[in-house]
Amino acid sequence: MSRSAQTDQLLSLARSRDPEDRERLLAGIVDLCDAGQAKGQPAAPEVQALLDSIFMTLVVEAERDIRARLSERLADAAWAPPALINILALDEIEIARPIIARSPILKDHDLIRLLVQATLEHQIEVARRPNLSPAVVDAILERDEPALSTALAANTTAKITPEGLRRLVDQARDVVALRSPLARHPGLSSDLAEQLYLWVGRALRDTLTARFQLDPDRMAAAIEASLRAAHRGAINDDAPALDSGEDREAMEAALVEKLDAAGQLRPGYLLRVLRERRLPLFVFALARLGHFDVRQVRRAIDGNRPELLALACSAVGIDRSVFPTILEHVRHLNGGRPGGGPEAARKASGAFGPFAPDIAAMAFRQAVGAA
Repeated sequence: MSRSAQTDQLLSLARSRDPEDRERLLAGIVDLCDAGQAKGQPAAPEVQALLDSIFMTLVVEAERDIRARLSERLADAAWAPPALINILALDEIEIARPIIARSPILKDHDLIRLLVQATLEHQIEVARRPNLSPAVVDAILERDEPALSTALAANTTAKITPEGLRRLVDQARDVVALRSPLARHPGLSSDLAEQLYLWVGRALRDTLTARFQLDPDRMAAAIEASLRAAHRGAINDDAPALDSGEDREAMEAALVEKLDAAGQLRPGYLLRVLRERRLPLFVFALARLGHFDVRQVRRAIDGNRPELLALACSAVGIDRSVFPTILEHVRHLNGGRPGGGPEAARKASGAFGPFAPDIAAMAFRQAVGAA
């Protein structure tokens, strides 16, 4: 079929209100892109007019597979209508992903709007987009969202300023996932490397030492000073959370002990540290509040019975209405555990029965021992 005949057919389909004709119209334009007749070059005026005038209305009524094919075909098209591209960028993430990653139509203001209006999954795709401008990078940093910051740190083509990298290194104190991409980031300076060194594990310390020729003795002394500060009572959450097994656990256990001794360890602290993505600190704090063994709490969060965690929370005075939020955070930070799915989560609410906290504590110890 000639291009003229194909255009006439598309225009004819566009005038039809029949749903099947609308699907044929969308499929026809997808085929046009797929054949390479329009991709990478301006479309014929009549096709461009068709796209600009009606396509945005039709696409929202199209079947999912049609929208997905459109997204993939139009992701690289410099001639695609901006309104259409922005609609596809806000579609479900599997459809939006190619557009967000590659479309030359999306400008800085479009990407910043996605950071404000779209889901976290869409925002992460923005952070992964190649060659992000400083304006978009700053907008991502302002979100202060760990998942976004981690995606940005792994995007070595993004134009991150030295101040932006400093902010990411500061976040890495509490966000473990940031540490590895930052240690390998081409823009990392030696000063920031020394700061990052204080809270990464041994493997990343070796990487930083080799890359920046750091003095191992001087860095070991800096780590020792940091640990001494934590044990002296620097419990205002400014001390870094080290990622080196025993070192980190010793610091977090000391922090919980100091908070408890100062009368500042309360049930509300559990939700706070989960929101800060500090699961190990949650484990130590829950164990301390409930007078449980840390291994019992770990067993509760690593299994498939969320009612065990519910019993522990009930024992320390957590309200039934707060528990679903705690469970959601724990699962997010702990690889989906404790498992059991939504049904098990609903059953777990039975742990908040009409009985005293000491009864819940006793039931928790018995149940976790039999788990």
